Amino acid sequence: MLSSKLSLRGSYDIFTPEFTVAFNFLKRKDLATLPEGWIELEEGVRASVQRYSTFDFDEVAFESHERYYDIQYVIEGMECCAVAKREGLCVKTPYDAENDITFYKDLEMYSTVLLESGDYIILSPFDVHKPRLVAEKKMEIKKIVLKVPV
Repeated sequence: MLSSKLSLRGSYDIFTPEFTVAFNFLKRKDLATLPEGWIELEEGVRASVQRYSTFDFDEVAFESHERYYDIQYVIEGMECCAVAKREGLCVKTPYDAENDITFYKDLEMYSTVLLESGDYIILSPFDVHKPRLVAEKKMEIKKIVLKVPV
């Protein structure tokens, strides 16, 4: 699934060497056994292996990134990710260049994507997202977030 404005069509190219590195990494057979932490890959791509319990909606903030696409891939568990267009939103915490992140005030209108084991979502710098959300009930998640340079 990729949803955006037609005017941004030229901004998305998932067939670059960077995206190839990211998706090749996700084909590994040992993802479930990888330890938490960062893994540096080729072409400036980084993988963050994460384990956590899902959160209620009001415990997490909407966020966006400037320098990276996110590919969020669920290895174990199930979570929801709220997504919306970034244009015109109210900033809650200004851009932190070191961590490449901006936080936003909650929105009235957004979509929610259910991510189960084996599912991924690609989030661009034009998207705000609120990942790690409870789906059916709070549960443990193992996930990889790939940071793909813009």
